[in-house]
Amino acid sequence: MKKIKKNYQIHFKNRKFIISLVSSFLLLLISICINFYAGTYATERASNSVTDIILSNTRVYDLDGMFVYGSFLFAIFIAFICFYRPNKIPFTLKSISLFIVIRSIFITLTHLGPFPSQAIINSDILSKLSFGGDLFFSGHTGMPFLLALVFWRDKTIRYIFLSFSLIFAIVVLLAHLHYSIDVLSAFFITYTIYKIALFIFKKDRESFDLYIN
Repeated sequence: MKKIKKNYQIHFKNRKFIISLVSSFLLLLISICINFYAGTYATERASNSVTDIILSNTRVYDLDGMFVYGSFLFAIFIAFICFYRPNKIPFTLKSISLFIVIRSIFITLTHLGPFPSQAIINSDILSKLSFGGDLFFSGHTGMPFLLALVFWRDKTIRYIFLSFSLIFAIVVLLAHLHYSIDVLSAFFITYTIYKIALFIFKKDRESFDLYIN
């Protein structure tokens, strides 16, 4: 706790850090709003479903629990890391915000309908964040992969996020929540998003790397 307290004292006396911190939360809020309208639009415009080499050849599995509780566990893990290492908050949140905005653009471009045998997700919170027509590309696969790239230097955290990404990829496919192309493309698009984040938020990345331990 002394180490955490010291980190907070160091960073919250830094005016530039506070500005960066506030702007990161504002960007996250804006990105969530953009995602809401993009998801609503994509769902309203959703057309027919299409066949899929994986979904068409596998039965649907009820993985509601893994999808819902896994999402909450993922969010809690991110919050824990950010709480423990405050210098990593700005770049982490800005990278997530960029991811959400770019994904929002993608889901408004093509309006495929959900696969017919899609599993029903029973969660009031997640139902407001997942619209049904926001398919390409998979956020549940891409977001953990993004954070694995962000925390790549920390092997333990890296492998935890990679595990989240792979588990979510399997879950959304077996539950028929995403087409296989949504999942596969997420890794490639997310890597590009990470590179863009490094370029746009260069100073935040430098602050991110100041205190590794």
